[in-house]
Amino acid sequence: MVGRAKAASGAAGDAITIKKYANRRLYNTASSSYITLEDLARMVRENVEFQVLDAKSGDDITHSILTQIIMDEEANGEQMLPVSFLRQLIGMYGNSMQAMMPSYLEASMTNFRENQGKIREAFEKGISATPFAAIHETNMAMMRAAADVFMPGVAKPKAKPPAGENRDELAALREQMAAMQKKLDELGK
Repeated sequence: MVGRAKAASGAAGDAITIKKYANRRLYNTASSSYITLEDLARMVRENVEFQVLDAKSGDDITHSILTQIIMDEEANGEQMLPVSFLRQLIGMYGNSMQAMMPSYLEASMTNFRENQGKIREAFEKGISATPFAAIHETNMAMMRAAADVFMPGVAKPKAKPPAGENRDELAALREQMAAMQKKLDELGK
């Protein structure tokens, strides 16, 4: 079922439209079949682009459906999101930094995905905390830079980078921050 959906998506280059009906059923318009949330989760894992629309109103409800998939995964499988993270995330709602959190979280996840192979390799070699420490440092630098954009002068003064810092990672961080600044500029218009 998903294979046909992927082929249909790839041919058109557009996202597959999934319609959600009042009876909570999901209809894949590319394969002309009803699917489940598990099918949508599989499509995400296979990088199949889709958009979920409310069949009656036509509203885009992709965000709420993806959130529902996460809730189901957390309730039925191994929990991936620590309670402390969930508390911090909830605490960001209504916070002055709320507007920048989506971009920050997206950039953090992109960074993690791009470095996934390196992390796996490090664990296979027996190195434990080093990959996560590097990702943490990158994320903290991104957060400091983002805070500096929103609240100039509030961020702590920049310390000298460690002697062995990888210049490619720093260049990637600068590119991510430039992209984030561009999005923020577009939102401000």
